[in-house]
Amino acid sequence: MRPLQISPETAQKLAKELNVPLEHLMHMPQHILLQKLAELARKTGSAPKEQDKAAERPNQASFGDGDANS
Repeated sequence: MRPLQISPETAQKLAKELNVPLEHLMHMPQHILLQKLAELARKTGSAPKEQDKAAERPNQASFGDGDANS
């Protein structure tokens, strides 16, 4: 398992918010981290920012709409 691909600043903020050592956070499986972030969001009553961004973006699933050989 490889370490999470996040910036050092993000890792420090997450470790502080989740109350886990930085070393544990960096080697935490991604599904566990996402679960902990969801629990934290429920406790604080805020929606995850990624969902907000996804709602603002237009649908990018346009596979096969254009001519790929152009």
